[in-house]
Amino acid sequence: MEIALKKLFHWMPFLFGIGFIAPLIAQTMAAWDIAAPFGMERIVFGLIIGAPWGLYAVLRGRWI
Repeated sequence: MEIALKKLFHWMPFLFGIGFIAPLIAQTMAAWDIAAPFGMERIVFGLIIGAPWGLYAVLRGRWI
């Protein structure tokens, strides 16, 4: 159980990126009435930003 939790928490920044940052970007764009580029959905645009940012945080160990 301890090993499974360690693996889960290792990937937590990635999950945070797709589970919180992506919807936050999409909702902010909707509230400010900003269209996503190239005709894509706002959530897809949020995932394009949130997922790599979370993966970067996993690989580097920090967000910035």
